[in-house]
Amino acid sequence: MTSFQALKHIVQPLLDIYSPGEAVSIAAIVLEDAFQIKPKSIGDEIPFTKEQQKRLSSIVGRLLTNEPVQYVIGHTIFYGLKFKVNPHVLIPRQETEELVAWVVETVRQPAVRQSAVRQSAVRQSAVRSPQSVVRILDIGTGSGCIPIAIKKKRPELEVHALDISPEALEVARENAAANGAEVLFHQVDILDKKTWEALPMFDLIVSNPPYITEAEKGILPKNVVEYEPHLALFSGGNDAQRFVKKIAGFALLHLNPGGFLFFETNEFYAVGTRKILEKKGFTEMELRKDLNGKDRMIRAKLG
Repeated sequence: MTSFQALKHIVQPLLDIYSPGEAVSIAAIVLEDAFQIKPKSIGDEIPFTKEQQKRLSSIVGRLLTNEPVQYVIGHTIFYGLKFKVNPHVLIPRQETEELVAWVVETVRQPAVRQSAVRQSAVRQSAVRSPQSVVRILDIGTGSGCIPIAIKKKRPELEVHALDISPEALEVARENAAANGAEVLFHQVDILDKKTWEALPMFDLIVSNPPYITEAEKGILPKNVVEYEPHLALFSGGNDAQRFVKKIAGFALLHLNPGGFLFFETNEFYAVGTRKILEKKGFTEMELRKDLNGKDRMIRAKLG
């Protein structure tokens, strides 16, 4: 078997469950990530050993069960960084890269720095640097892709992340170590107000929370609903905004005046998210579309 034959060996059976474009894209990921064959080199007829052929057959078998290619390979690329992924964490999406870019852009604004400066006197009373440090929190971190990408881009920030799942946090810590990013992780149930007291104040809070209702489960692709963690997908019951309401309430208590709150949201809930934040007293709301033209991200200011 050669690399070109391997490409056909992957694509042909996948055409039963994926479009031609998706099947070719998955095949390219497999060949590059599992066998280090770049797309431009596939036509060079690179020979496969018997061991490689055996591994390829195993991979194709898993793909035919609708298992996402990222779980089969064991990792994915997000914001130019390599992240371990498994069924304990959601697979990072391209749309979330756009959210990270917006957060990094916002950190440069004077309002965020001033928020940190106003808290510097309080922070200096503790054992920490006398300089004001911008402190960021990611809620529902999963693989840790958001805080790790932010920390790599802006290493001077103090970055925190929380999740309710100990298995997800284990993956996130591995990813932070592998990418050389210092992130402070917390196991916290954000729906339980009693757990909030252990967390400090922040200058910026970001979250890509669960927002799929039980009623919507039937319309999800099989590779999502059968493999990705339901804890990170479903809001619980039929209130899609359950986590948004709770996180907004948390932000009122743990976001410094002048700080910002970010959400990634489903396009159908973007307007509803904005209304919730308005009722909570947030201001300067901005809704942004993703590269596909869908309302995907919202930013709001406290005070």
